[in-house]
Amino acid sequence: MTSVTSLFSPVEADLCLLTENLKNLVGARHPILYAAAEHLFGAGGKRVRPAVVLLISRATMLDSDITPRHRRLAEITEMIHTASLVHDDVVDEAEVRRNVPTVNSLFNNRIAVLAGDFLFGQSAWYLANLDNLEVVKLLSQVIKDMAEGEIQQGLNRFDTTTTMEVYLEKTYNKTASLIANSSKSAGLLSGVSVDVAEQLYDYGRHLGLAFQIVDDILDFTASTEVLGKPAGSDLISGNLTVPVLYAMEEKPYLEVLIEREFAQPDDIEQALALVRESEGIERSRKLAAYHAQLAVENLTVLKPSECATALRDLCDYVLSRLY
Repeated sequence: MTSVTSLFSPVEADLCLLTENLKNLVGARHPILYAAAEHLFGAGGKRVRPAVVLLISRATMLDSDITPRHRRLAEITEMIHTASLVHDDVVDEAEVRRNVPTVNSLFNNRIAVLAGDFLFGQSAWYLANLDNLEVVKLLSQVIKDMAEGEIQQGLNRFDTTTTMEVYLEKTYNKTASLIANSSKSAGLLSGVSVDVAEQLYDYGRHLGLAFQIVDDILDFTASTEVLGKPAGSDLISGNLTVPVLYAMEEKPYLEVLIEREFAQPDDIEQALALVRESEGIERSRKLAAYHAQLAVENLTVLKPSECATALRDLCDYVLSRLY
């Protein structure tokens, strides 16, 4: 299996610079925020989102170097993503992420909420300074989408009437919107045509959906060590993902367990077993592969290059996490 590090080798130096810049941008004047930034940006994340921005920037600027605005867009993308994770961890009362303590468990909920707010505010300020109204609109929409996705998820907890359409809309808002809109923004900063920008958006949208569906599958198939958080945590918290929605079609008793919110001692073990015994995981794999393929098809607008190849290989990498 290709490692994500080798996949991102065309932008490895850019990503190292990004990590250092982020620590300085976020924590320069606040000791607690610096500690939070050191913790967040040094937590072994894969940097998928800024890497996509940098790869698209380089793939659309083959005749010259990328600009400081491309680099800043990558930093803004990672700031927005990290801010959303900090807030998610507070909402979910999570104690670990990527096998390290969350900001809320290291400090407290109040500091975590304020750190997330600060990151969103900081990203908005740097966004405005890009002086590109179209990009400002796209990334502002992302912040709105993320909040909407989190609200949708909260309102739909333990709701067995949740449809696949509702799930995909929530997943777009929470995960795919950032990848889609930042991909398009990177192209716009390179001066690509409207049509190319739209295809870069579609690449990011389908990649984001495939990425999240794979994460939803891993919640049932991977160990706690691999996940960096407790296995089955989505289902336990009432978040009904693709494998569960498919499994409910086959296993009606799963609905009963979910609707009573796993009130009996063995309910959660039974529910996890029902999902694993069903075709839900296999059908979810096919759905992830479908979106990964659509993502690849949108890359035909890019001229052949090392970075274009890496963007294509990223779609394979996302699916390979399942094996």
